[in-house]
Amino acid sequence: MQVSEEVASVNGLRMHYRRAGEGPGLVLLHGWPQTGHCWRRVVPELARTHTVIAPDLRGYGRTDKPRGGYDKRTMAADVSALVEALGFTSVQVVGHDRGARVAHRWGLDRPGQVERLAVLDIVPTREMWRRLDADLAPGYWHWLFHLQPDLPERLAGADVAGYLGHFFEHWTYNRHGLEPAAVEEYVRAFSVPGALRAGFDDYRASFPLDAEHDDADAAAGRRLPMPVLALWGSTGLPARLPMLDIWRDYADDVRGTGIAECGHFLAEERPEEVLRHLREFLTS
Repeated sequence: MQVSEEVASVNGLRMHYRRAGEGPGLVLLHGWPQTGHCWRRVVPELARTHTVIAPDLRGYGRTDKPRGGYDKRTMAADVSALVEALGFTSVQVVGHDRGARVAHRWGLDRPGQVERLAVLDIVPTREMWRRLDADLAPGYWHWLFHLQPDLPERLAGADVAGYLGHFFEHWTYNRHGLEPAAVEEYVRAFSVPGALRAGFDDYRASFPLDAEHDDADAAAGRRLPMPVLALWGSTGLPARLPMLDIWRDYADDVRGTGIAECGHFLAEERPEEVLRHLREFLTS
């Protein structure tokens, strides 16, 4: 299956994306510290039945890295504009990590555009902050570190490979990390000017903007109306939480399961298992 790499001008930035296949639109949104490259093991199979679109989010990969706009509402608007530019009125969406947070906001702000939503290895951001106690904080220390102004860029920038490598090792089930070629691609992507800052700005947008938007939706009783699939790695950080119970507080129709012998990087660690669940969900 041929995968093309293209660029579109949307929402004031040039967005790089991968495209493959034909049929209904299916958008794949990556997390940190990755790019759309993370979907390489699942795109060919998904493209048998869908037009698969896997962008690099604002600030990531080969997409522009502006100084602002990292709140999830703006990042979701970026992707919404991309699918409209490609001729789709509605799509199915799969998001992992930070990309799943963008997808969650997209589904809340534009429910008519998101037909189905799969979220990989996260609970809603608002819920994560509410539950961040002494038991969870050691696993989510990087959230607090990435919120700091300037310091993360200075420290991580001194050894990008070492900093990112920590997560690829400690967040994988086998502790061997991802394959060297993938790690090399991510290190390259986060070594270009502005990339580290943009990735940390994604986290920094948590306060005040993302929190204000999330709290406003919760106060108004707004929930995700489309079917939601939650998948998580059995040894990942979210596995410590009651995943389905939490998501059912935020969405009307939720199903999901943990994936055995899997860490955080589901589509790279266990692509066949992820594909099995996505096929069932996207075609049900």
